[in-house]
Amino acid sequence: MLNLERLRVLHAVAMTGSVVGAARLLHVTTSAVSQQMARLEQETGAHLTERQGRGIRLTEAGTLLADQAEELLAQAERVMAAMAQHRGKVSGRLTIAAFPTAARGLLPPALRALRSRYPDLTVSAREQEPYEAIPAVRRGLLDLAVVEDWTDDPLALPQGLDHRVLLDDTYDIALPSDHRLADRPTLSLDDLSDEDWITSSNGQLCHERLVRSATKPRIAHTASEHPTQIALVAAGLGIAIIPHLGREATSAPVRFVPLADAPRRRVFAIWRSTSAARPSIGVAVDALLDACPPA
Repeated sequence: MLNLERLRVLHAVAMTGSVVGAARLLHVTTSAVSQQMARLEQETGAHLTERQGRGIRLTEAGTLLADQAEELLAQAERVMAAMAQHRGKVSGRLTIAAFPTAARGLLPPALRALRSRYPDLTVSAREQEPYEAIPAVRRGLLDLAVVEDWTDDPLALPQGLDHRVLLDDTYDIALPSDHRLADRPTLSLDDLSDEDWITSSNGQLCHERLVRSATKPRIAHTASEHPTQIALVAAGLGIAIIPHLGREATSAPVRFVPLADAPRRRVFAIWRSTSAARPSIGVAVDALLDACPPA
């Protein structure tokens, strides 16, 4: 009978295209991957990989088995989730990732609630951008992730993932309190075409969104954390788009003015469809919903 863990190794090799990538994905050594692959070849009586330059590729037999392995691993996860649901006890381990503002605004109260209500559940959290978290959930490296998209630019989730919308987040423009536009009730991006901008680092979604939405924004400074952006605004060095989620109260001389033409950012939780029956997934999503600020 085929060993499920060896099939998991084969699946990792297929997904990453190398022994090194599979080892990183599974958090094991490359020698452990090679040993499991060799034993799997003995069990099947077929060559599953072949050399390609400095790396390897799956043979026809390897590809066939890897495709079957994906279905078997998914079914195994569904079985384990069903058993966990049958037991009805919230226990075990759960790994969650969230993008920076959600990690600051949602994870602390959600994790505190989970620890208080479910002492047998161990939760591990990390800060991670959606482009990293989504494939990590799909590959089984994460159980749950909080990700974002925009109402006018929805995110296409890979097949095999479920999701639930947590909230719609809105944005304000942060200006120095003595700025000429600070007393306006609302602002549009057209009002700000001559301003110096402070934004997230290149590659982060907020940065990319500003570049797409504004007409040739003049970016003077970048900072990954919104408190740093607000400090730069307070120093009179530019203006910034700041979301409501995760915003901390500040005594800095900064005025927040609603951005009238800003698209809404949708924040949602994702998990593998095969793990949907796990009680820990359900209670974690509920805790994230409870942590959301009032609409």
